[in-house]
Amino acid sequence: MLTVPLTCRFRKQFRQYSQRTVSSWENGKTYPDVQSLLLLSQVFGTTIDELVRGDVDAMKETVEKDARLVKRLSYVMVGFIVLMVLALVWWVCQMTVWDLSILQTSPSLALVIVLWGIALFAARWADRIKREHDLVTYQEVLAFWNGEPVDRDTKRGRRERLIPRWMKVVRIVGWALFGMAVGFFIGYGIAWLMEALLR
Repeated sequence: MLTVPLTCRFRKQFRQYSQRTVSSWENGKTYPDVQSLLLLSQVFGTTIDELVRGDVDAMKETVEKDARLVKRLSYVMVGFIVLMVLALVWWVCQMTVWDLSILQTSPSLALVIVLWGIALFAARWADRIKREHDLVTYQEVLAFWNGEPVDRDTKRGRRERLIPRWMKVVRIVGWALFGMAVGFFIGYGIAWLMEALLR
């Protein structure tokens, strides 16, 4: 945990980081990376050791634990998305091949929604961890995942940090709807193919 909170005048030097990230440093929820610690030590005219006061091991353990958790959540998310697409294909097959009503296929549709909800929950949890560590680009997430130093001073990283939160939410919802639409059309195509082969 940082021994000295960042005052307003020092926050200007850390404008590349979100206020949430700096606040999480001050409250000991997450830790700055090495590059940020070097900048902090220069700003306060002290050593990195005095800033973290023996928390280096705890910091490393927290980062490694979060990286492992992001990996697991990514696997869960991909797995449940695949299951959701398969369930969506099954639901479309029931509707088109067997001519079942929506009421009769409602358990399959409910399964699609539950699988999608679990994948969305895993994605949201991973996104929260990424925000705590101020990771906004794929390269930053990949470096964090592999335990490498994270370079936040890239053109794309700066541009992503300027995008308002509401626009990011709209983008995520848009991609989710696009994914569902693609899954539906794939399912419909497979059902049409099965129906043509069964005739």
